[in-house]
Amino acid sequence: MTDLTPIESEFATTEDAAAYDAWFRAKVERAMASTAPKIPHDQVMAEARRIIDRHRAK
Repeated sequence: MTDLTPIESEFATTEDAAAYDAWFRAKVERAMASTAPKIPHDQVMAEARRIIDRHRAK
């Protein structure tokens, strides 16, 4: 196990970094292989804007 400094990585050890990398890659692969209907970018951005605006109004 190699300790990492904050300058090198946001992870404490190389094992932590490798575990996160494996998890992230698996998540991306599942998403790319998904047959679920896709949501258009404009629709996602409009919903994000509504959420942001609603929280700003508080």
